[in-house]
Amino acid sequence: MNRIVLFLLSFFVVFVSPFVFLDDGNAFSLFGSYKSVKAVNGEVHIPVKSVDDGKAHHFKYNGGGVVVKFFVIKSRDGVIRAAFDACDVCFPAGKGYTQDGEFMICNNCGRRFHSTRINVEQGGCNPAPLNRKITGDQLVIRADDILAGGRYFGGA
Repeated sequence: MNRIVLFLLSFFVVFVSPFVFLDDGNAFSLFGSYKSVKAVNGEVHIPVKSVDDGKAHHFKYNGGGVVVKFFVIKSRDGVIRAAFDACDVCFPAGKGYTQDGEFMICNNCGRRFHSTRINVEQGGCNPAPLNRKITGDQLVIRADDILAGGRYFGGA
């Protein structure tokens, strides 16, 4: 009996617990968590200082019932880049990308994309580019541009 309980507990810890919800409501999985962002006057503002550390930061935007996921990363050339957490090929799997050093890796097919190519290369399995601009100390992304990626996440 103790072996069964130990096995079930181990199974839960290894295979189930990575897929729980955190207290802030953000889904968490083996592939990371997403911070919710909201638009004000049709724009999402993200402080540059919160995304300029060379790490991929994952966000989600709920617009009209479609939750669109994207990431922001500052590449080694100093450019802050943004892309949908999906591509034209693997988006049906819904797995997105994770970071490995200066590369973003597709969690579905395993292809690697250097961070300096985000927003430059598009199509295929490249992270789908997301328009953005820097205004003062803010990264600004139009809500309409985010919602245009809804097709990757079950929207029109």
